[in-house]
Amino acid sequence: MPDFINYMERNQLYYRAQGFGQDYVWARHDVVPFTRLNKSLQDCVVTVVTTAVAHQDIPKPIRKSESIPFAEVPSAFDTSELSWDRESTHTDDRQSYFPLESLSRLVNEGRIGRLAPRFHFVPTQYSHRVTCEQDAPCIAKACIEDNVDIALLVPI
Repeated sequence: MPDFINYMERNQLYYRAQGFGQDYVWARHDVVPFTRLNKSLQDCVVTVVTTAVAHQDIPKPIRKSESIPFAEVPSAFDTSELSWDRESTHTDDRQSYFPLESLSRLVNEGRIGRLAPRFHFVPTQYSHRVTCEQDAPCIAKACIEDNVDIALLVPI
């Protein structure tokens, strides 16, 4: 039986080797901010929040969240800078990480109300402070503006 990889220790050593003075601290949330729906799915507005980069013509990684009209969804997203298991999976099938066609079908079937006008990009930050203080409030504000009831979080 192979030895397990001590992921936490491995990351601490990696960050130390990069010159960081403090070890990486994993996010912990004792209170989960999810709520029950107060309406049926057939009446809900749905959006997608992804970490896949929608703009492929930008030379360096984007480190700022943004809201993008569903009308401007690219045929493929840029996942080159993201860390994921490239040996076990791929991102050739956009539906596997950005289910727009499936959501559209559910709208047409009357199973969900409608899609919001925009989807949302959140960069893969290694700072939960930035995620909690900047990105999350920005996306939450956009979801409120779009009257979103359900946000599907689809990280890569």
